[in-house]
Amino acid sequence: MTPAHPLQTELDAYKERRDELVAEHEGKFALFCGSEFVGVWDTYEDALQAGYTKAGLQPFLVKQIRGIEQIHFFSRDLTSCPS
Repeated sequence: MTPAHPLQTELDAYKERRDELVAEHEGKFALFCGSEFVGVWDTYEDALQAGYTKAGLQPFLVKQIRGIEQIHFFSRDLTSCPS
């Protein structure tokens, strides 16, 4: 069965380790490929580069480690392409 969200596996893996990551690395950036925790980097750019090196064009998650999550709402219409 395919997850509802394209990165659900990675998000679930982050949630499982969140408390540990917050305690040791708050403010840094974690990288997950599937359910695998790859590591922690100081900057988003470094974690993103590591993600492309590790996963290529396969999905991966770079997430800032925060004790209190910020919520961002955005919408993007993927059904049409403006010309």
